[in-house]
Amino acid sequence: MVNLGDVFPNFTAKSTTGVIKLHSYLGDSWGILFSHPADYTPVCTTELGRVANLAPEFEKRNVKLMALSCDSVEDHLGWIEDIKAYNCLNGEFPYPIIADPDRDLAVTLGMIDPDEKTASGMPLTARAVFVIGPDKKLKLSILYPATTGRNFDEILRAVDSLQLTAQKKVATPADWKSGGHCMVLPTISPDEAKTMFPQHQVHKVPSGKEYLRTTPLP
Repeated sequence: MVNLGDVFPNFTAKSTTGVIKLHSYLGDSWGILFSHPADYTPVCTTELGRVANLAPEFEKRNVKLMALSCDSVEDHLGWIEDIKAYNCLNGEFPYPIIADPDRDLAVTLGMIDPDEKTASGMPLTARAVFVIGPDKKLKLSILYPATTGRNFDEILRAVDSLQLTAQKKVATPADWKSGGHCMVLPTISPDEAKTMFPQHQVHKVPSGKEYLRTTPLP
C-alpha cells in the first residue's frame, strides 16, 4: 500500500506500448495510474474510452496517463479495438494499458477488491486512481469498488487543484473548479495575507475566528 507523500514504487511492467519503467516514463511530468478489474468488461470499456476522449485535457496539464488491468498485453490490444469502437474513437490509442496478469502490482499497490471475484474465484482489481507528482510522490488516491465507474471530470478537477496548491499557498473549497475563488491557508498570518492576497476577504462567523478567508484565483 502506498500512502500520500510516499515515493511511488518504480515498477517495471509490460504494456501495450512496450515495457514501462514508471519513473523514467513519467520524467518531469505528473502521472495518473488507474486500474481496472478485467479486460472485455462493460464499465471498464466506458472508462477507458472516457479517458481517451479527455487525453488532450490531461496533456495540457502535463499529465501522463496509464491504465492497468489484470490481463495480458495481447488481451489489452484486442480489447482496445472494442474500446475504440464503442466510444467512437479514431486513430492511435492515446495511452498505455499495463498488463498485470499475476496481480503483482495490484497486490503491491493495495488495489484488490475482496468482494468481487472472477468466475475462477480470483479477486478482481478495484478501480484505483493514483495521481503522482513530478517528484514521483503520491499526491492523491481514490479507491472505488469494481461495480462503480469513476467520474473522470472530478479527477481532472482534482488535478487542477493539486497543481494550483503545489505552487500557491491556497486550498480549494468544496466543489471548486478552475478559475474559482480559493481559501487562504490558515498558516498564513493576517499581515502576510494582506501582502500575498490583497483582494482576499475575511468572512465573519459566529465564533469570531477569522479562519475563513477567500481570495480570487492567484
